[in-house]
Amino acid sequence: MKTTRLFLVALLLLRTPVAASAQSRAFTHADTLRGTVGPERAWWDVVHYDLSVRVSPRDSSIAGSNTIRYTVLGPAREMQIDLQAPLVLDSVVQQRTRLAVRRDGNAYFARPQSEQSSGSVYEVTAFYHGRPQVAVQPPWDGGFAWSRDPQGAPWIATANQGIGASIWWPNKDHQSDEPDSMRVRFTVPSPMVAVSNGRLGGTPVTNADGTRTYEWVVTNPINNYGVAFYAGSYVSFEEKYAGEAGELDLQYWVLPANLEKARAQFAQVKPMLACFENWFGPYPFYADGFKLVDAPYLGMEHQSAIAYGNQYQNGYLGSDLSGTGRGLTWDYIIIHEAAHEWFGNNITTQDIADMWVHEGFGDYAESLYIECTVGEAAGAEYVIGSRTKIGNASPVVGPYGVNQEGSGDMYFKGANMLHTLRQIVNDDAAWKAMLRGLNANYGHLTVTTKMVEDYMSRVLAKDLSRFFDQYLRRAKIPVFEYTLRDRTLSYRWRADVAGFDMPIKVTVARDRYVWVTPGTDWKTISVEVDRPDFHVDPNFYVQTVETR
Repeated sequence: MKTTRLFLVALLLLRTPVAASAQSRAFTHADTLRGTVGPERAWWDVVHYDLSVRVSPRDSSIAGSNTIRYTVLGPAREMQIDLQAPLVLDSVVQQRTRLAVRRDGNAYFARPQSEQSSGSVYEVTAFYHGRPQVAVQPPWDGGFAWSRDPQGAPWIATANQGIGASIWWPNKDHQSDEPDSMRVRFTVPSPMVAVSNGRLGGTPVTNADGTRTYEWVVTNPINNYGVAFYAGSYVSFEEKYAGEAGELDLQYWVLPANLEKARAQFAQVKPMLACFENWFGPYPFYADGFKLVDAPYLGMEHQSAIAYGNQYQNGYLGSDLSGTGRGLTWDYIIIHEAAHEWFGNNITTQDIADMWVHEGFGDYAESLYIECTVGEAAGAEYVIGSRTKIGNASPVVGPYGVNQEGSGDMYFKGANMLHTLRQIVNDDAAWKAMLRGLNANYGHLTVTTKMVEDYMSRVLAKDLSRFFDQYLRRAKIPVFEYTLRDRTLSYRWRADVAGFDMPIKVTVARDRYVWVTPGTDWKTISVEVDRPDFHVDPNFYVQTVETR
């Protein structure tokens, strides 16, 4: 990788203020077209994508087509197909007829010529070409990464979370609608190897012009930004994992120079799968297998084909984001990106404003992995240590309908919110059942944050509405205010949400603690307190202020 370690770390840590300022910007018509399910998207449901792309490293161009199979949900009208400039949509064809198409920025609107009754299934094929946007600093900005491996051979990969898959292929670019399955075919110059999601569909075809075509088949629903293209001088090795749902195929596609390093570093995959299957339920994509793929950037959670670029070292490029040392015993990209197979790929938010569901649970999974391998106290130490990276400058949940994420606090604050909630539940069997239940009930579906919050409230038998409102929809965390006088403890919450009443665990002496349930008005209890030992349990992510 050409970027320096410190620059990559700085980019991650700077996401909070960047996202905060973005939330206050003025949104445009283009933002609404990209982020809203308008009438031209609502009448049809994607069933299957059949994407075929010819990639030319010589001039950094691509050309291809995407056949979209869809079910008609209501009266047919114009169909919105997204493709971002500078790529060009050449034509849209249905039943051998070229459709009339108008363009509005990065959205194209094709008008079907025939009547299409509700419940019917049709196909339309979009043909396109051009030089896609270059990803200058992937994975943070989107597009194609045209790179060279250490031997000077072409090495290419895509990354497009946030900016959208339409940065390199035409589709219905909204997270609310996933195809039930997908086929991708990539044609690349020989001897390059093309890797994508799912399973290799037979022997690659050698073409007369010296190119080879690789077909990959995805049998599960897949979110658009999770669709990936990699090409390089790859070699592969395989192993099996005896998982909860049977035998899982593990494949690793790496550059030849990394083969032995990969055999050693990727030994972390099986313990990770065992941990996450225990906490979250079976790996969601047994039919498509699990892959790690060498990428010319840090990493990305591409479904069943995770991009790996952590330079075969533990931590986050050799650093520990928690500052505790606990993050140096495992590979950040393997653990964090694989956690997204459950939260992000299995459960996908309909609007990226709710991306905390992906990133909050993804970050929280890191502490669970430490708990699995070292112990509960070590896992708690890690997540608590990450609080120094939280800005609390703007809400975690972003504005809806304009393709805008919320604050970068969705990572560390999201994880600490979940860790806090686990303390409130105070029943690890119930907590694990809830995590597994989320994946069992909402797996292979798209969700809203309300669906997730309501489910958690229901199965945990707690009204968590005010809790989520404070941590997700307000910038600041709640403040536990207290006074100590003789044997009297007075306390309350200072919070932005009316009626905030989160229970909290308070240590009053070295070996004694009490649970209290503050409201926004002062409450008082009589308790014997050893002042030097008095503190709020650090597992709760709150601010504490003594009022004298």
